[in-house]
Amino acid sequence: MDKTAIKNFSITARKLLIQSVKDKATLIGFTKGGIKEPEPSSTQDIQFFSYPGGKMPYSLNKKGIEQRKVLIDLVRHKEKFNDKYETIYESIIEEVAYTWFNRLIAIRFMEVNGFLPSGVRVLSGDDGKTEPEIVARPFDTDMQFTESERNKISELKATNRQDELFGTLFIKQCNTLNSILPGLFERINDYTELLLNISFTDTDGVVSKLINDISESDFKEAVEIVGWLYQYYNTELKDDVFEALKTKNTKISKEKIPAATQLFTPDWIVRYMVENSLGRLWLEGHPNDSLKGKWKYYLDEAEQTPEVTEQLKVIRADRKGLTPEDITFMDPCMGSGHILVYAFEVLMQIYESAGYTQKDAAKLILQKNLHGLDIDKRAYQLAYFALMMCARKYDKKFFESKTSPQVYHPQGYREGENYGSLIKIHDKMLAKPEMDAESISAYSEYETDLRIWNFKRLLTTKYDVTCTNPPYMGGSNMNPALSDFMKNNYPKSKNDLFAAFIERCIDFTKPSKYIAMITQQSWMFLSSYERLRARLQHTTTVNMIHLGPHAFAEIGGEVVQSTAFVTRNSHTKDCKGLYVRLIDIDCANKKEKEYLDGTNRYTAIADNFTKIAGSPVAYWISEKAISAINISKPLSTIYDVKNGMSTTDNDRFLRLWFEVNRERFCLNVRNAKETNSTCKKWFPYNKGGKYRKWYGNVEYLVNWHNDGADIKKAAEGATGGRLVSQEFYFMRSVSWSKVSSGRFAVRMFPEGFIFDVAGPSIFSDYDKQLYILSLLNSKLNIQFLEKLYPTMNYEMGQVSSFPVKIKEEGAVSKRSEVCYSLSKADWDAFETSWDFKRHPLIPTREADG
Repeated sequence: MDKTAIKNFSITARKLLIQSVKDKATLIGFTKGGIKEPEPSSTQDIQFFSYPGGKMPYSLNKKGIEQRKVLIDLVRHKEKFNDKYETIYESIIEEVAYTWFNRLIAIRFMEVNGFLPSGVRVLSGDDGKTEPEIVARPFDTDMQFTESERNKISELKATNRQDELFGTLFIKQCNTLNSILPGLFERINDYTELLLNISFTDTDGVVSKLINDISESDFKEAVEIVGWLYQYYNTELKDDVFEALKTKNTKISKEKIPAATQLFTPDWIVRYMVENSLGRLWLEGHPNDSLKGKWKYYLDEAEQTPEVTEQLKVIRADRKGLTPEDITFMDPCMGSGHILVYAFEVLMQIYESAGYTQKDAAKLILQKNLHGLDIDKRAYQLAYFALMMCARKYDKKFFESKTSPQVYHPQGYREGENYGSLIKIHDKMLAKPEMDAESISAYSEYETDLRIWNFKRLLTTKYDVTCTNPPYMGGSNMNPALSDFMKNNYPKSKNDLFAAFIERCIDFTKPSKYIAMITQQSWMFLSSYERLRARLQHTTTVNMIHLGPHAFAEIGGEVVQSTAFVTRNSHTKDCKGLYVRLIDIDCANKKEKEYLDGTNRYTAIADNFTKIAGSPVAYWISEKAISAINISKPLSTIYDVKNGMSTTDNDRFLRLWFEVNRERFCLNVRNAKETNSTCKKWFPYNKGGKYRKWYGNVEYLVNWHNDGADIKKAAEGATGGRLVSQEFYFMRSVSWSKVSSGRFAVRMFPEGFIFDVAGPSIFSDYDKQLYILSLLNSKLNIQFLEKLYPTMNYEMGQVSSFPVKIKEEGAVSKRSEVCYSLSKADWDAFETSWDFKRHPLIPTREADG
């Protein structure tokens, strides 16, 4: 699959479609600046619109007038909810563009794979012809035409108005496909049709690029291409969202959540999750080496003690009576359906092993087994389409069955569009809507109500397998409504959406059944997720792939550090889990190869993690190390470990020391009282910094004039403004950099420094500080800490829980003081130090002699 070509097409297609929709919208008076009224010469049956540069007004017939009215009514309706017109305009343009994008790629997939009922190609010709077959042979299709439609088609062909003919036939084909794929091809009789502007003769147009830029073989390879097209279509929108976050601190609105969080899961990780959850569930009751042999990412269970083996036999006893039709599988964040599509394939294998025909299995899988939810209508449409194509692959007459997959989105359910599957529904909220068939509008309302009811129904159900790649979004990026919802409903995991979904997936899953997820790894180590880890202690980890950075080939650097895991929703005491450690491999493809090679495997009992302060998922820690931890004390029980301040505005309140006149900054004050006795404005500031041991990174000054009056005023009510631990300001400390490249180091700061949130600090008497300085900088302890908490950030809670046992304090402190003195001399030997006097390579006067 040529992902570069797919990406380039998707990004270009979005631009072209949005511009073409805007151009068509301008013709009918729907512009970014507002809605323009028709010309005075307009009548009930025809409306005229003038536009800049137009030689003659653009006209709408009676049908077009009605379609435009639907558009205007929608705008006015949205304005009642205090939505800004410009936002409404952009969202409608975006919606129409992606609607046609989805339909174009769906029809392309169907025509390439021979799934169109008539067999007549819609977008391309046979034998390499430029003219689409549908244009060449419109009456050989499965479409039913009225006499007036036939006359219009004949006229367009006779007058060689090819693009107009193509547009007419394309819309007709979409409406015809409504009968077999209603979830994607909703009947078009509104502004969506009115704003379509499509051409096959334009060599720079979307249709031409779709046909010529992406190989047909890529569409034949797998329905997976639909997911990649969806992800790449959102590329620029995603970039815009994060640019707004970075430059304007614009929180992510519910409309932008899909683009900001959508991440297509690597295929091998999807296979790992599905095979080790769904596949495992089946094999536990129906051992089948032939079936198991098809699942190359399946992991055998870790070897257990006889006592644990007996416990597992009891748990698995109910699996023997399980039939394929009994299994329920849920993806609550389904995106474009990648996980569901592979689950379909595994289920098909299970059904066949149980004696079902492919035809019967295809229908039953959609009716009984698979369930999915997503907040994004675009994603829902593509997931729906992908599953329908899976079924059609195994049953040529599947479309005639009128079977639809159980996948839904909360269109019209405003709360659902922001919170999605995190919403918890009670049975009393599930009254099924009654059908009112008095009018088309009533039927439309019923359809919307039924969709919302189905969305809620899936939220109340328990499943045998819950498997997903949830969205990743930190609390600081959430819109206010979502942030409040998380605090109120998921206090243990409110810091990120992925963590809340770990809790939600536990809720979704039946007791003793399986949860499979790929998430960020931070929940395994950070103190902010300690309560979440406590909840996971009530489950049992079966296996885990600790992926670390670079698990997603499409994401560069160390931004997302991941872990994928399968856990059983019940606790089995002393049960060993199997862990695959891939964090040191810096390439996504190499991680897969290493996984298949069977190396870097560990077994661990999760109950032992609670013996370590904070209960990190330290599966690689040996029994000997755990024993050592048990006879030690957490660092915070011996020392004061504190977070530093956040200024709210570093550009305003911080300076590098050489940017300030030496006469205006003050060194070596010991407490706040001494600052009041000086008129100086700038004081030394510990801001963390690059990797350096013992001493250094003495670079910044902070404006603490008049006891920090200006900073204190700025911090009042400011987001992120914190002036904590003030009683420790100016005291001697041992400190480390919160943000690192993976390497940990501590330094001692003399009296006179205020410390930043990026430079958390340790306080005690001088000898104890020297001792901890040496202990934390020792090679053994650095390795221990880096392995215990393999994250980009070393939080205060992690270092606070570090195990310490003081021994031979005096001797260690003396050696530590020597190292500190040597490091300080090294720092001061260069011009970057404010204590610099002479470069060590320049001889003294005495040496010159």
